Amino acid sequence: MFYSTDENRHGLAHDPFKAIVSPRPIGWIGTKGRDGSLNLSPYSFFNAICDNPKLVMFASSGPKDSFRNARETGVFTASLASRHLAEQMNASSISVGYGVDEFAIAGLMAKAGTLVDAPFVGEAYAALECRVTEIVEPKTIDGGKAEAIVVFGQVVGIHLSEDILREGRVDMGIARPLGRMGYRDYADGGADVFEMTRPSTPKG
Repeated sequence: MFYSTDENRHGLAHDPFKAIVSPRPIGWIGTKGRDGSLNLSPYSFFNAICDNPKLVMFASSGPKDSFRNARETGVFTASLASRHLAEQMNASSISVGYGVDEFAIAGLMAKAGTLVDAPFVGEAYAALECRVTEIVEPKTIDGGKAEAIVVFGQVVGIHLSEDILREGRVDMGIARPLGRMGYRDYADGGADVFEMTRPSTPKG
């Protein structure tokens, strides 16, 4: 089958787009408001985009609380959402008013960042401390504005639990990172870990 996205006539019960672009890593974004309130929310439009310097991004569907706080304070954190924290991650996705603490709702410990004034999930195996580098409002092909607002951040500090380290590497079979699939589906990224080596360039 084929369908054009301008009309989106796929004939299915649910739009398959997000199911096709999957699994997507979850950015569990922690921020602190100017009023001192704490915020925690998972974003499945999240990824690392550069290693040198270390840059990540998350996309907010409109100006949500995480975006507001990151824009106003210039910092945020991204905690690793692992299988052992799946229920808490889901609980933190609830829609509540500004200033309501999702850490408390999910029963999680909010730890203060070392280099940035933003909280991260104390129970997470890893967390990134980030400073905002730019905020972009993507355009559509006809010049209009997309629904999303993209926040880019440079990683200035990394928290890493020794519980997931084996032989100098992060063992993803232990970390079991969550991936967002389509619809209400999630994947356990540590369920079937395998290794492949990139092919070498043929000589001659």
